[in-house]
Amino acid sequence: MYNPNPVDTSRIVLSEELLGLTEEIAENVHDIWAAGRISEGWIYGEKRDDSKKTTPCLIPYSELPESEKEYDRNTALETLKLIVALGYKIEKED
Repeated sequence: MYNPNPVDTSRIVLSEELLGLTEEIAENVHDIWAAGRISEGWIYGEKRDDSKKTTPCLIPYSELPESEKEYDRNTALETLKLIVALGYKIEKED
């Protein structure tokens, strides 16, 4: 039986700069997901239907409902926190 064991990032506090990066990563995560779906033949549809390959999420990130954006934001945030927890530094070049 699979027992997920993610790295505990609950004590990681990100800088304001990295927190700002979260939204940009979230949008990119959505765009990568959407490009993958489109390449698999998925199209926009009012309802998700796996057999017809339709989903209402094939829209720009800015138009997604907050509930969908939150999924992408959480992925981005936890990725940034993991990078820091593993001892890496993220710095923006001037």
